[in-house]
Amino acid sequence: MDPANPASFNHCSELLSTGRRYHFVDQLPANYDPATTKTLICMHGFPDLWYGWRYQIKPWVDLGYRVVVPDMLGYGGTDKPEDASEYTSRKISDDIAALMDLLRIPKAVIIGHDWGCFMASRFALWHPDRLLSLVLMSVPFIPPAKTYVPLEKIVDKIPNWGYQLFFADKGSNAEIERNLPGFFKLIFRDRKRRDVQVSNWTLKGGLPKVLKSDLTRQLDTGLLSQQEFDYYVSQFNGRMNGPLNYYRTTFHRFKEEQDGTILQAPRSDLPVLLTIGKDDPTSNQGALDITRKLIPHVQIELIEGVGHWLMIECKDHVNESIPRFLQSVSASDVQTKL
Repeated sequence: MDPANPASFNHCSELLSTGRRYHFVDQLPANYDPATTKTLICMHGFPDLWYGWRYQIKPWVDLGYRVVVPDMLGYGGTDKPEDASEYTSRKISDDIAALMDLLRIPKAVIIGHDWGCFMASRFALWHPDRLLSLVLMSVPFIPPAKTYVPLEKIVDKIPNWGYQLFFADKGSNAEIERNLPGFFKLIFRDRKRRDVQVSNWTLKGGLPKVLKSDLTRQLDTGLLSQQEFDYYVSQFNGRMNGPLNYYRTTFHRFKEEQDGTILQAPRSDLPVLLTIGKDDPTSNQGALDITRKLIPHVQIELIEGVGHWLMIECKDHVNESIPRFLQSVSASDVQTKL
């Protein structure tokens, strides 16, 4: 399990009962016991892969956890439906539940980052009995909407989500693929470096301007090594439609969440941790009060000096803080039973 060598992990590919084939990494600890070993299921966001958890998998396995990390729908070795309606949170939650069924995992700790965080939070609403704990990274919890709000209106309220309007347009597929190295340099740039001024790209109209300029050519590989950068670019070359489809699901998700069976918040006895980098401009920290109101027992970590890519920027903290949270929850559960 060498983070510098993707092939050193245990790769699997299985057809799920939902009819979709998923690629995933499945790492068992040395003392694995299906009756007692806890499983962590880690969901990545955009534009990421199972590989986004490369620095977490071995440390968590060494602590005795089974770690299962899928390429989410549309990414890497997992199926890539053409139509955006296939990428809704209910359908993907059903996929994760089917993956757990296939691996004979009744319940798991569900961990998600970015879009994976949103999917993890919705998994807790669609399949509440399949979770031991929930860990949300970079995205506060928001409940299912009562009325439809188009993406344009959402961006009016959260200007730093302006880039999502570009992603929601099918034309962004080809535009990003034409400048894929520059796009990944921008997304994974080290915000602490000020040698190249790339500002306001998250605002409406900002990203296409940056992609068409010479600015991305001046950027280095940022938070990624050259080897990691090359791996990411190779995995996304000609494959942007699936990842971008998540941004085209606003109305589809609203419609499915009108189903009366969905919970409005995670169940009240579910331990929840929310971790956010304070310097992440896309994290919508204004929604933290909503999260606290709907999940009164949530534990919230705001990490100073850290941006969006928590699993890289503060990997040691993440590697230690999530198991510490899980251990505290287990200890509390034991005390309750006593």
